[in-house]
Amino acid sequence: LVQWVWGGFAVDNATLSRFFSIHFLLPFIVTALVMIHLLFLHQTGSNNPLGTNSNMDKIPFHPYFSFKDIMGFIILMMTLTILTLLNPYYLGDPDNFIPANPLVTPVHIQPEW
Repeated sequence: LVQWVWGGFAVDNATLSRFFSIHFLLPFIVTALVMIHLLFLHQTGSNNPLGTNSNMDKIPFHPYFSFKDIMGFIILMMTLTILTLLNPYYLGDPDNFIPANPLVTPVHIQPEW
């Protein structure tokens, strides 16, 4: 099974090509499955295990939840914009301000994330 997935005894170009293809195609496949799921859900409706009609308890998505989502997005963007404009280096790593020296390796090398 490992040889079939890897394309050989070790990780090489065939393995990288296969995993790159899977990595590229998987989001499209998941998006298509989600859209098919939503299409069927829209056509048949969701199932109520109690069998009661609860249309009185429902509120429309628009404008109530749309307004709530849009306001949350605006507040988040305003906060990030203000943070970026007032103090742009606040979230940066302090090691980025040390001048580069090709003869000295940093004590600890860490990725940005």
